Amino acid sequence: MTDWYGICRRAAEDVQAVLREMPDPAERARVVGQGEGGDETSAIDEAAERVVVARLEAEGGDFTLVSEELGIRAARDASATYVVLDPIDGSINAKRDIPFFSLSIAVADGPTMGGVWFGFVYDFGSREEWVAYRGRGAETDGGVELHAPPCDRIELLSMEATRTELVARHAPALAPLAKRVRVMGSLALSLCHLAAGRVDGVCSLRPIRSVDVAAAQLVLGESGGFVDLIDGGPLDAAPLDLEGRSRIVAARSREHYEQIAAALR
Repeated sequence: MTDWYGICRRAAEDVQAVLREMPDPAERARVVGQGEGGDETSAIDEAAERVVVARLEAEGGDFTLVSEELGIRAARDASATYVVLDPIDGSINAKRDIPFFSLSIAVADGPTMGGVWFGFVYDFGSREEWVAYRGRGAETDGGVELHAPPCDRIELLSMEATRTELVARHAPALAPLAKRVRVMGSLALSLCHLAAGRVDGVCSLRPIRSVDVAAAQLVLGESGGFVDLIDGGPLDAAPLDLEGRSRIVAARSREHYEQIAAALR
């Protein structure tokens, strides 16, 4: 059986080496093309993806790859396994050497989010890793189990995909719900922080893709948190591709999810 956890840990080490080799923010931010997801590809994005994909292909067997820059590479044979990769979630932070960005890898047994059975997120700033197996719970470093019990109020709300105009548009409706906000710059890590109870809710102010959340949504779900789309069908039915996009809301309870989602709508 493929040791996905071991592969992901080694992939994180591969990206660490890339970061050491490319310490200059200007070099990291150099535009080298356009990714299949439609965004500009920077040198750090390309280099990180290259080493992670090499690791996955060398050790992961046959699978369909869904990746931020390369797009979709079909399995060689009839494998039903999907690997969903975001080599650097929080690219702007990585380019500017702000220590809050992550590697995100999810493994699924089918082409939708509901098929994700393994999730791995690695924080290159704190060096924390977040791991989840479907039906077996989620944990962070040292095997510490993650729990996101319901809370009475939303004291801290993490907002992601936060262009200034989007913050200005949605802040008035969110103000009565959340006492304080945090804008950190990595949706995957914000969802993991919710799984650990460090924040009380997370929302994306613009539509996101499966690569942004495939691993972290499993971490959160296995911790007891609630996460869903607000612009389409249920999250479990979302395709593992680069085309489907929706805003996402997560909270420690369905009630708080509904409140945040209603405010964003």
